[in-house]
Amino acid sequence: MNIDWTSFMIWTSLIGGLLIGLAATLLLYFNGRIAGVSGIVGGLLRPTKGDIGWRAAFISGLMISSFVYMIANPLPVPTVDADITTLIIAGLMVGFGTRYGSGCTSGHGICGLSRGSLRSFVATVSFIGAGVLTVYFVKHLIG
Repeated sequence: MNIDWTSFMIWTSLIGGLLIGLAATLLLYFNGRIAGVSGIVGGLLRPTKGDIGWRAAFISGLMISSFVYMIANPLPVPTVDADITTLIIAGLMVGFGTRYGSGCTSGHGICGLSRGSLRSFVATVSFIGAGVLTVYFVKHLIG
């Protein structure tokens, strides 16, 4: 995937980050839940009575926000430099990692770090480190 850095806008990034923080704060305040997206989606796949509404609303908000953003700005056109097999393997590895790490980057990286969780700090450093190493090996060593 390539990033078009000439289209990077600091203000939209700042507003997006603030909205993510606001959504995580509101979910914790009103529902007592951590905004870990993998856990929220996982709960939709294993529904529990009385637990589906807030999960569906949160995920719907994530998807609808792209359409709201499109009203003000065109969405960038992504380019992916990988074949379908690589994407499937990568997706399975991310799924395995979120289960093994008891959460994803949103749960640990946003909510856990903001609460000062040492466990979330270690998990987030591991996520980022694994990503950096993977890109290095795939792009520079395997080629």
